[in-house]
Order: sequence, then C-alpha cells, then structure tokens
Amino acid sequence: MFMPKTAGLAAILLFAFSTTSVSFAAEVSRAEVTDTYVRIGQAVFEDALSTAKSLRDAILALEADPTQANLEAARAAWIAARVPYQQSEAFRFGNPLVDAWEGKVNAWPLDEGLLDYVDASYGAENDYNSLYAANVIANPTIVIDGMEVTISQFTPAIIADVLQEAGHVEANVASGYHAIEFMLWGQDLHGTGPGAGERPASDFDVNNCTNGNCDRRIGYLNAATDLLVSDLEEMVANWVPGGAARSPLVADPKRAIAAMLTGMGSLSYGELAGERMKLGLLLHDPEEEQDCFSDNTYASHFDDVRGIMNVYFGHYVRADGSVVEGPSLSDLVAQTDAALNDEMTQKLQSTHAKAEIMVERGHNIEAYDQMIAEGNAEGNEVVQAVIDSLIDQTASIERVVSSLGIDQIEIEVSDSLESADAVFQ
Repeated sequence: MFMPKTAGLAAILLFAFSTTSVSFAAEVSRAEVTDTYVRIGQAVFEDALSTAKSLRDAILALEADPTQANLEAARAAWIAARVPYQQSEAFRFGNPLVDAWEGKVNAWPLDEGLLDYVDASYGAENDYNSLYAANVIANPTIVIDGMEVTISQFTPAIIADVLQEAGHVEANVASGYHAIEFMLWGQDLHGTGPGAGERPASDFDVNNCTNGNCDRRIGYLNAATDLLVSDLEEMVANWVPGGAARSPLVADPKRAIAAMLTGMGSLSYGELAGERMKLGLLLHDPEEEQDCFSDNTYASHFDDVRGIMNVYFGHYVRADGSVVEGPSLSDLVAQTDAALNDEMTQKLQSTHAKAEIMVERGHNIEAYDQMIAEGNAEGNEVVQAVIDSLIDQTASIERVVSSLGIDQIEIEVSDSLESADAVFQ
C-alpha cells in the first residue's frame, strides 16, 4: 500500500478484501442476503449524500474567501465525494429506479462550452449541438429549441429543468458531479501530457475577478451543488425501509439476487471494461476518461471495482470507517457450489489487485489520461490488464447466475468490447 497524496484519495485504499469472505451462518437464505444488500445500498447512498454536503460546505467557504487554498479544499472535497458515489454504481442496472436517476448526477462526457469559457481550440460550433459553446455563465440569454431563454440567476430548478440536456442533447450536461468538476478545475488542456485543469481561484473572486462573470460562476457552482445534494437526498429516501427501491427487493428476494448479479455483471463488462476504459484506450483519447478535468479517473474506476466486491461479499466500509455487513452472495454461492465461490472470489480479488496497480501508477507515475496515450505501452498494459480481468470476472458472474437458478439476466455490452463478446455466446 502507498500513502495517497490528498485526503480525498486516502479513502480509496482503506479496505482491501481478505482472501476469504466472512461466513455468517451454516446456511443463509436469499432473504438474509437481500437484507444485507439493501442495508449496504442505504449506507452507500447516505455516504454519498454526507460527502456531497461536505462538498457544499467547502464551496460556500470558497465563495466567502476565494483563495487558492479554499479552491484546493473544495477540489479535495469533490474527490472525497466520488469515493462512496462510485461504490454505489454497483446498484445500477439491476435496479431500474437507480438507473433512471443516475443521469442526473453522473452523466458524462459533457460539452463544457455550454457552461463557461473554454479555450479557443475547443471551437465555437458543433453539428449536433447548437449550444456547444453557449457559455451560459457569460451569456444570460440563450436560444434553446428556437426559443429565447433568459437566465438572470442560477437555481437548482433552472439547472435541472432548463439546462440539463438542453435541446434534447445528452452532451449538454449541466448537473451532477462532472458539471461541478468542470467548474472547480476548468478544462484540462494538457491532452495526454501531465497536468489537470488549472482554473484559478480568482475565477470565483467577485472583487478581483478573472475571466469575467465571477458572481454568476460561483452562483452556478452553488446551485449545481445544492441540486446534487437534493438528488442524493431523493435516492437515500428510496433505500430506507419502505423506500421505493428497497421495498420491491425485500418483497421478492429472487428479484433482489437477480438485481445484484445484473449490477455486478453490467458494471464489470459493458460499463467499466467497455465504455469507460476500453473505448478511451482504443482511441487513446483523454476526452474519453470519466473524471477528465480533475485527473481522478483511476480512483473512480477503482471504486467501481470496490463497489462490485461490496455486493458480492456483503461488506461495505462506510465513510466514517464503520462497516455494514451480513450474509452475502458469496455465502449463498458457497452453499450451492463451493468451487464456484472460490473461483468468483479469486476473480474479484485479481481485478482488485490489478486496479490497485493502476491506482498506484496514477499516484506515483502518471494520470489516467497519460496511461491511455498512444505509444505508452506500459501505461496501456496496466489499463488493459484491468479490462481483461473485468471481462474474466463477468464470465464467472454468469456462471453464478446459472448456479443459483436465476432466470437469464441481461448484462450490458459495449461495442468497444466486440472482440470479447464471444465469452458470453
């Protein structure tokens, strides 16, 4: 293990899974496994909410005193907020309510020219997006779908109902973690070279403003963060006892087991291995890295890996260091096929180990956008090793589906992994 360079990154390596999962009973039931799953679901979204509130506090401190130190503190709070949220992504795919909501808080990539000033190299036009360089912070009046819209003040409702996917264009991302990330860091103009976004703190200083419109910029950042908090409050309410996400799972444990395996498989394969990793590696394109403004991508990928393990082993380390655990999928599989559970455990641990290598490289050597650069054979190999391991573990997840007698579930695929699709045929 190594010591991360920021407090925000410190949380990503606090918990490494042991070689065997904890057994909670001689025999566990699907209902008991479901109970662990929904308790972890509640806890991980509660942690996402509490860290988002800490981010909001840090942004209010930046508004009150727009120093570089306070900007760095807000950035660290953003990175810390990503840790529990990324672990919550294992609850997507198998839970339609979560999947339908996710785009409000984690949509990417985004056409950042919609929001604020960008470098001239960004361009002023895009064939698919009339708002590609609208810059709503500098321009209170914009045209959306042929209608003139004036935004005198940014509010959560304006961001959610007017700007998010404005003009029915998915790249017009105005809400969530990545819009906030762009506001805190600005564009990363380094390509596949070293360095992240370099927005100065003076961009938020209304008395000594750089790049104009500092009052509107900090106003946007405040409104976007308030919206993130309220969206997470909505999801927490869905996972408390009696909540809309939790109740159907408790009522039908077989459905819950299917949701767990769908989430594990889809995040492993189509989403993480495919859209988030293989596509960027194929194109050697830093625009295809998820946390592209902050260069935090390697940490976010690692926490997705952790989230998958949390679900299988029924063990989640909370933001405060406490643990939520109980009878797990691992226990359930071991009752049916001990060898398969050993196989699944080994595959998950292998992916975790390869992802740790990626994190260590990201901390000590180079950022993720440098790892995927053309000609960087060693960095490419580190990323590809994680992709290969995610693909390999998904094959075992499908065998777990069969072993537990779950009706055929649909695992998300990716065009970027077309050559690997034969694994699932």
